[in-house]
Amino acid sequence: MTDSDLDAHARDLIEANRYLTLGTTDPDGAPWLTPVYFAPAGDREFVWVSAIDARHSRNLAERPRASAVVFDSTVAPYHGRAVYAAGEARELAGDDLERALAGYPRSDGAAAVSLDDVTAPSAYRLYAFTASEMWVLCPREPGTPCQRHGRTDDHRAEL
Repeated sequence: MTDSDLDAHARDLIEANRYLTLGTTDPDGAPWLTPVYFAPAGDREFVWVSAIDARHSRNLAERPRASAVVFDSTVAPYHGRAVYAAGEARELAGDDLERALAGYPRSDGAAAVSLDDVTAPSAYRLYAFTASEMWVLCPREPGTPCQRHGRTDDHRAEL
């Protein structure tokens, strides 16, 4: 498997799935995970709409470091397919907000979102997660190692 194969596999997973699991932390460092409907905005950015009073939104307002995973829950057991990421998330405003709204939501039947839907006095905002690090779970048969460039790798490959 080549790096290009893994990159393509990661892009296909992101395109085929509509939800990512977002990981944030509260003031005491306790983790909080939540699924969010998302749209990709480039190779390392993901956008979603959330209520400003949602626990993950409050966590991000104080601690922008976050993690995310996009995975295919329809595959057979032990055939996991996933993209993992670490980075930072933020509420979008100004030009960033307008740029993100041009691609959100996806053209998959989701209700349209307008600027009024995600700015005051609305209780919702558009957020973006930007990955500084990404990995893909190497696609392979259960119990077999990931083969890249003729060598055996960990089950996750950095993108």
